[in-house]
Amino acid sequence: MLPDRPAAWLCCEDRFAFALAFAATLLRGQVAVLAEQAPADAFILADHPGPGAARCCFDAAALLDGEGWSGAPPVIPAARMVAVVATSGSTGRPVMHEKRFGALVQRSRAAGVRFGLRAARPASVVGTVPPRHMYGFETTILLPLHAPAASWCGPAFFPGDVAAALAGLPGPRLLVSTPLQLRNFLAADLAFPELAGVISATAPVDVATAAAVEARWGASFHEIFGATEVGSVASRRTTDGALWQAYPGVELAGEGDAVEGDAVEGDAVVVRAPFAPPVRLDDAVELAGGGWFRLVGRHSDVVKLGGRRASLEGLNRMLAAVPGVADGVFVVPDDLDRRPTARLTALVVAPGRTAGEIRQALRGRIDPVFLPRRIVMLDRLPRNEIGKLPRQALAALAEG
Repeated sequence: MLPDRPAAWLCCEDRFAFALAFAATLLRGQVAVLAEQAPADAFILADHPGPGAARCCFDAAALLDGEGWSGAPPVIPAARMVAVVATSGSTGRPVMHEKRFGALVQRSRAAGVRFGLRAARPASVVGTVPPRHMYGFETTILLPLHAPAASWCGPAFFPGDVAAALAGLPGPRLLVSTPLQLRNFLAADLAFPELAGVISATAPVDVATAAAVEARWGASFHEIFGATEVGSVASRRTTDGALWQAYPGVELAGEGDAVEGDAVEGDAVVVRAPFAPPVRLDDAVELAGGGWFRLVGRHSDVVKLGGRRASLEGLNRMLAAVPGVADGVFVVPDDLDRRPTARLTALVVAPGRTAGEIRQALRGRIDPVFLPRRIVMLDRLPRNEIGKLPRQALAALAEG
């Protein structure tokens, strides 16, 4: 059914349809585009009607009535470029990155080993993250293709949907989600069936939240570290400490004179993995040997003002700790280092609280030079489907 074009823009809403569409592009030798926009030579591949002259619309459920695959298992060259994914735009304009099949396969197999997936008891994965984002693509589409696991394809966004999905699946069960969604699930106080593990990514999780997850659901809580340009490369059990362990087959190394125990500059830390080009991280990393390392923080996270430095992540944590704040973020103006009078702005969701009350609460928590000059009270922050905040949207709200 697929048009004779080099690339397909995957716009499927159903997770099974998305997986089926990706498999079809593999068999046709086409590139799957996972982004908000597609190149001009791509056609739209969707499971629902909509606009677009170059649109291929299919019914995934109807295709299940066919005879299925009867030939030998297809062989996809490891070096073939099979997908293009886009960054979230949380640090600027989205950037496209190519993915080769061997890298996707090897990383999926490594994740299966890391999270203890066994052929004798395949895991049931319930993911709350959309498949077109790299995190959701890896954990809910690629993992079941290359490790002993099956992915839930029904609704899994609201707490009740997630509880029902988990209850309807056999164990062992894995919940794949984000920090924001996990906090919502904890607040909903729903009973989940026995979980083998909970996996989170897209933003750091504090130890208190990780401990609450483990206490509530009796499952080990793990975080995945990675980035769109490199994919998932490491994980940690948050309650065990700050160290991360690289996936099997993945190496992190410092260039130049960097040695184990040094906090090396972000542009000198390189990730190497099978079938993937070396990628430099935008993070300060302390190498600990044996594939273990500590994240010091992103270089873009450091805010310099009035001769002082602060971590933007740390400022956001202190804002979130203010009683009554449901969500909030500090916004740094682009000209902070060029305009002497420039100051930070805070976007805050705090029903029942005023900007003055928020500012007063922050006075005892942060250095006065980093107190926000403006506090914009909002009903909600413009988070995307995986909980990230696009930089352009934040800048527009801060300037409005």
